[in-house]
Amino acid sequence: MGTTTKSRTDGNARLREFGAFLRSRREKLTPSMVGLPDGERRRTPGLRREEVALLAGVGTTWYSWLEQGRDVNASPEALLRLADALKLDPAERQHLFDLADKPHPVARTSGPEYVPESLHRMLVSLTGQPAMVVGRRWDVLAWNRAAEVLFGDYSRLQGDERNILSMIFANEKHRRLLVDWVEVAQTSLAMFRADTARYAGDPDLERLVSSLARSSAEFREWWPRQDVLRKLSSPKRIRHPLCGLMAFENVALSVLGSSDLKLAVYTPLAEEDTIAKLEALLS
Repeated sequence: MGTTTKSRTDGNARLREFGAFLRSRREKLTPSMVGLPDGERRRTPGLRREEVALLAGVGTTWYSWLEQGRDVNASPEALLRLADALKLDPAERQHLFDLADKPHPVARTSGPEYVPESLHRMLVSLTGQPAMVVGRRWDVLAWNRAAEVLFGDYSRLQGDERNILSMIFANEKHRRLLVDWVEVAQTSLAMFRADTARYAGDPDLERLVSSLARSSAEFREWWPRQDVLRKLSSPKRIRHPLCGLMAFENVALSVLGSSDLKLAVYTPLAEEDTIAKLEALLS
């Protein structure tokens, strides 16, 4: 089977799944759930197609074509209206956009950030791996004991001081820990820009950038370059004041159900006898 034929087959299957998903969500709703009168007894469960179309502000024929799995282009705006009309929860909304092969417009959040208790318990369980949870602006929100013995007591840092980028560029003690500081700083800066792009203009983000531009010559030089990077993992070499050189693999994972929280885990490597050194620090 050629590539074109396979792509067409995959697309058709996705369209059928898309239509079946719309139909299943429509059949779960009753008129009273969406503010419509119940009216007479219905032969089939759920809303009628024309009712969903009315609620979403789209044509009944066009909506029917979607449920039939026809190759109809639905804009992100139309998909959002359908998601609202069908009362989809966040997971269902993402599934709808995935089946439509469209990127889901992620809402920009603001205000305090909270780490779920389940994530706190996970951090505690990672006894042999330094780990932390960082927020949308790379603020360190929670950490385990292994992270504390490796990087220092985060509870002593206040406000912007407890920000990963601030520690890299404006905290001399933290900077001395990073053996390959230039590489780490440039890579982190490019990843930070990619991560925070949708928060451009946010007052807290702008304040952090302005503060770092005042305090770090390197930041002032590199930030205007507009470098962006997305990496799942990267090596980190740490020169700890008590046990010397240590090697880690750093992996940052997005937390399911949150568009902002990330779990950063530092796995000790066999190099430089890092595992034994970390065990000594913990004991």
